Amino acid sequence: MGILDSLFKKNKEKEEETNISIKPVLPEEIYESARMELQDIIAPSALKIEPKSINLGDKIARTFFIISYPKFLSEDWFSPIINLDQIFDVSIFIQPMDTSLALRQFQKKVAEVQSQINTREAKGVVRDPMLDTAYRDLEELRDNLIQAQEKLFDVSVYITVYADNNLELFKIESEIKSILESRLIYIKPALFQQEDGFKSVIPLGNDLLSVTQKLNSQPLSSIFPFVSFDLTSDKGILYGVNRHNSSLVIFDRFSLENYNSVTFAKSGSGKSYATKLEILRSLMFDTDVIVIDPEKEYEYLAEAVGGRYFNISLSSDHHINPFDLPIPNDDESAEDVLRSNIINLVGLFRLMLGGLTPEEDALVDRAISETYALKDITPESNFENIEPPLLSDFEMVLGGMEGSESVMQRLVKYTKGSWATFLNKPSNVDINKKFVVFSVRDMENELKPVAMYIVMHYIWTAVRKNLKKRLLVVDEAWWMMKSEDTASFLFSLAKRGRKYYLGLATITQDVGDFMKSPYGIPIITNSSIQLLLKQSPTTVDTLVKTFNLTESEKYLMLESGVGEGIFFAGLKHVAIKIIASYTEDQIITSDPSQILSIRKAKEDLEESEKK
Repeated sequence: MGILDSLFKKNKEKEEETNISIKPVLPEEIYESARMELQDIIAPSALKIEPKSINLGDKIARTFFIISYPKFLSEDWFSPIINLDQIFDVSIFIQPMDTSLALRQFQKKVAEVQSQINTREAKGVVRDPMLDTAYRDLEELRDNLIQAQEKLFDVSVYITVYADNNLELFKIESEIKSILESRLIYIKPALFQQEDGFKSVIPLGNDLLSVTQKLNSQPLSSIFPFVSFDLTSDKGILYGVNRHNSSLVIFDRFSLENYNSVTFAKSGSGKSYATKLEILRSLMFDTDVIVIDPEKEYEYLAEAVGGRYFNISLSSDHHINPFDLPIPNDDESAEDVLRSNIINLVGLFRLMLGGLTPEEDALVDRAISETYALKDITPESNFENIEPPLLSDFEMVLGGMEGSESVMQRLVKYTKGSWATFLNKPSNVDINKKFVVFSVRDMENELKPVAMYIVMHYIWTAVRKNLKKRLLVVDEAWWMMKSEDTASFLFSLAKRGRKYYLGLATITQDVGDFMKSPYGIPIITNSSIQLLLKQSPTTVDTLVKTFNLTESEKYLMLESGVGEGIFFAGLKHVAIKIIASYTEDQIITSDPSQILSIRKAKEDLEESEKK
């Protein structure tokens, strides 16, 4: 029994030793040991401090400080630095000085300068202009300090630039030095103090370098950092946010020399989203908006704002008579209106009939005039009380003319064939609303350019009847640019719209077709606003050449996300990001998944209301 007791005793001692040496690990301790904190996320993978730079993982950083300022600082001297298309950080430390202490120091300095001037005079030496100027400046500043018109500050300005390699870092350093030295402002790298310099620039508010220069209030105000290029004005709508400095891009298209705009973007880059956002915000500023919608993207927006939505198709109940005439304005005669409408109708028939020979063109022109005469519409008529002819009336007049057989054969499908329901009826659409959409999505592709031409002609007629601030949006405008007649009509709207307070917004994703047209460049030239969103590599070079873009702006368009690009207004342009509030986003989104979820939520709400 003694041996067994001994064995049991030893085993018990081993268990006790084991229990003492191995402690259970609590779940809280495991969580704490594995938790990642903010510094773990933002910290670089490696850090190497060198005399003139710091290696931060894959980046190299170098910090500079300003050591000297000229006598005078212009208001925008810091602007070229802020607007550099480089990665860098700027830190400005401003410490107010005690005025009484500054005045005592000034008294001493003034006495020293006065002593030097007196000494030179006693010796008969020629007066030193620099000493005289310094004395006057010191006296003036001292007076301003005494009168509390100025204050003195200790100011430190540090700049940290980042690059991928030493060569790139050298180029950035040379660029910054060149800009500043041209303004007599000099900088130096923080030799053997790069760590303190880097810590002084990061947003901790600690000035570890303490390299200060004394500046009074007036030159100090010139260092105000938010001086980058912007398009912020005191009126207009919010187009987006400046990607460079996060300032707001607020602009009023109706404040420019013309009210037109063009938007180029590849599919899915946010062009329709940006346009709908502008429409929604323009409606709040008493602007009537009319949209030609080739893809049925504006229907929900029209419903949300209480607008009108017309579906233009062969089976639609909405019809437009191309022979409608506007009422002449005070500055135009009935003869001018009639002549202009006849010319537009000849262009329409060229488009409908696949082109006309010179003989057919003259025949059609004469037939249109006689068709109006058939309804007693002449240059002396009062257009307020007329009944415009229909396409069947034109067919009847044309049929009685010699040499019209070829034109009649092509025209019959619009008057008696499957396409007769589209054109050969009186107009029954009313655009007397703040927001009107004409959808041509359900129109056959062959007829889509014809439909867009007729709709635009009808809108132009309505615009000339009543002077209002209006915006006409032509989405997928490349359909209009495929034919010379439709492109010519679009260009005439761009040129003449300003006279009738009309802005034309041209939107397209097919840059090639737009630029191939002889009217492509003129339409761009007559558009004061241009918006270039994300582009495909196959079209970007065309835009670079057209808009004289730099290499960095070219790659900005190629690498931009949805709703990002370059916004031109007059002579200025900025990198822009289109932003919308949650409510605006729900109204204007084109994302199919969002649209489905919105529809589902709406259906669920309707079902719950029924119950």
